[in-house]
Amino acid sequence: MFTFILKKLAALIPTLIGITLVAFGLIRLIPGDPIEVMMGERRLDPEAHAALVKQMGLDQPIHVQYWDYMTRLVQGDLGQSLVSREPVAKEFAVLFPATVELALTALVLAVGLGLLLGVMAGLKRGSWLDQGVMGLATVGYSMPVFWWGLILIMFFSVNLGWTPVSGRIGIEYDVARVSGFLLFDAWVSGEDGAFASACLHLILPALVLGTSSLAVVARMTRSSMLEVLREDYIRTARAKGLHPARVVIVHALRNALIPVLTVVGLQTGSLLAGAVLTETIFSWPGIGKWLIDSIGRRDYPVVQAGILISALTFIGVNLVVDVLYGVVNPRIRSPH
Repeated sequence: MFTFILKKLAALIPTLIGITLVAFGLIRLIPGDPIEVMMGERRLDPEAHAALVKQMGLDQPIHVQYWDYMTRLVQGDLGQSLVSREPVAKEFAVLFPATVELALTALVLAVGLGLLLGVMAGLKRGSWLDQGVMGLATVGYSMPVFWWGLILIMFFSVNLGWTPVSGRIGIEYDVARVSGFLLFDAWVSGEDGAFASACLHLILPALVLGTSSLAVVARMTRSSMLEVLREDYIRTARAKGLHPARVVIVHALRNALIPVLTVVGLQTGSLLAGAVLTETIFSWPGIGKWLIDSIGRRDYPVVQAGILISALTFIGVNLVVDVLYGVVNPRIRSPH
């Protein structure tokens, strides 16, 4: 297993180098002057403008800027925001827990319901339950995130008044940000109503973010279950008189999980990398909204670091999925 993991890590090195090239190069193709955006309404004379460009190293050739970027990156320095003048790593550390909290909640919803619905649809192939689940999964996967989010806001927040429209917790609560994960911080604060408020603020964003993933997991689980249920060992298990639940959970579902793990890994990486539209619609202070704002401000260091960290998160999750392949099916890690 250790050798298997080392090979996977070694294969990631070219990918990481490619990500740094893309993050560094594409942001510089965005039109506009980052100095002018940084200064806002303040006007600089040409000499002051040139001095700032030189100070930030933007007057150097592209390959020199990239080398300087990589040198600092190897040392763990993600740079400094051109707008806030704060270290990018500090800003990221403040915002990332909000994205993790939202993504994990959406993932629990998607995987929990997706596996359950997919297994039920696979066991009841051709029934009204199967057709209903697959129909809803198709609709859920096809709905644009911004449209689905606005529909839920209009119905549950505006018309019914059940859930808040935006933010992570009510403005009347002053919860100390101990861990950055507001559900946990609100729970340990002991402040009456704080935890309930945090949960209510989380429901709609997590539902919007998890809907597409739920549909994908349900469809993949059904497809995989149908394939496994036709195998000879399933018929043998049933012929031996094993309990139907044992046949489904132990023999069928475990072997059906390998393709499902692929989907879950991809969805997890996507969710953790930053749900840009969901965070923007609900004013959720995570890295997705942070990146969108930074692109508009031409904040090169923030965008570069955000893309890099998002990609690393995605790659890390998929590395974990690859390792889980080897755990679920030991034949995968065999060199032969």
